[in-house]
Amino acid sequence: MTFLFILDPLETLKPEKDSSIAMMRELQRRGHEVWTCTPRALDWESGAVCAESAHRIALPDGMGGASWFSVRETRARALAEFDAVLMRKDPPFDLEYLYATHLLEAAVRAPRPARVFNDPCALRDHNEKLAITEFTEFIPPTRVSSDPARILRFREEQERIVIKPLDGMGGAGVFRVEPGDPNTNAILETVTRLGTRTVMAQRFLPEIAQGDKRILLIGGVPAPFSLARIPKPGEARGNLAAGGTGRAQPLSARDRQIAERVGPVLAGRGLLLVGLDVIGDFLTEINVTSPTCFVEIEAQTGFSVASMFVEELERRVGIPSAPALRKRD
Repeated sequence: MTFLFILDPLETLKPEKDSSIAMMRELQRRGHEVWTCTPRALDWESGAVCAESAHRIALPDGMGGASWFSVRETRARALAEFDAVLMRKDPPFDLEYLYATHLLEAAVRAPRPARVFNDPCALRDHNEKLAITEFTEFIPPTRVSSDPARILRFREEQERIVIKPLDGMGGAGVFRVEPGDPNTNAILETVTRLGTRTVMAQRFLPEIAQGDKRILLIGGVPAPFSLARIPKPGEARGNLAAGGTGRAQPLSARDRQIAERVGPVLAGRGLLLVGLDVIGDFLTEINVTSPTCFVEIEAQTGFSVASMFVEELERRVGIPSAPALRKRD
């Protein structure tokens, strides 16, 4: 069977840590064809959406660096020809990303529909920062505003806060603001662009020292291990892209409580793969665009999140599942 990944240019991916590559390797291991394209390759004409310059690739075992893939074929293919299309483009969720979701939605509703995961409408409806507002029983004190004065009042109430843009990833643009910081007003003016950009402010959680936990939900079911991303000394961000260190660990009772409440709701909306960010006992983000941490969890525990994911993907497209092989030797 054939699967298309829509993602960033292949040469920019890092095979030693990229979850999309882990998925592709698992699909290839099971005998499926793997194709890729970037969002710029999407093309609509006469009611059909095609991937211009789609690449059929092979992933040699054990190859890293620039040699992690080879292109076997390049041609235009209709999205409906694939057994599934996986939207794995990293943020930012800018206008081009938005347009891509509209094209993917057109492919889903076409007379010959494509199967797209995650569902493009759900991608648009679940901003990775704002989606937590549906689950207020699990989130820390939070304020969303474009007004620096309101955020300043929130900082005065909570003492220490974290401010983040609504469209970023990897900890980019995240600031920690504390009482007495002489840069407070400048930070608020910068992140809100003088009151013209909406941002999220949350109470700073000291439990970040034990890690910002990434909990992976597949079809609404949590993987048994999270990856706690521990900040480097002097840093308030645990993101691996910001220098954090990943430590795989079993889910806590609170982790499971959050996952079991949130998971079925999001799965019912077409979100096959979701990454919850949990600090201490609090849900801080819901990642739906390109959740990661597959590779680190498997490397440390032997549990193959990629296998769990592909089993569910195969089930969704009607492929009988082989016996579960999630625990690697």
